[in-house]
Amino acid sequence: MDMSLVMMAMALQAGKLQMQVATTMLKSNLDAEKSTVQTLLGTGGQSASPPASVAAGIGGNLDVTA
Repeated sequence: MDMSLVMMAMALQAGKLQMQVATTMLKSNLDAEKSTVQTLLGTGGQSASPPASVAAGIGGNLDVTA
């Protein structure tokens, strides 16, 4: 077999592995971002009640017009 064909096959396999790693990392990053957004919005699978560490009435009305 010609050596250039062997090198091409090895390069294709390396490229495939790089794409698999990149896809896995992208999915992991997207999952982390989703978790962050859900935490910020307070919709991380929890009930609609406020966190236990926050006093009643905190965060209910916020004036952001200033």
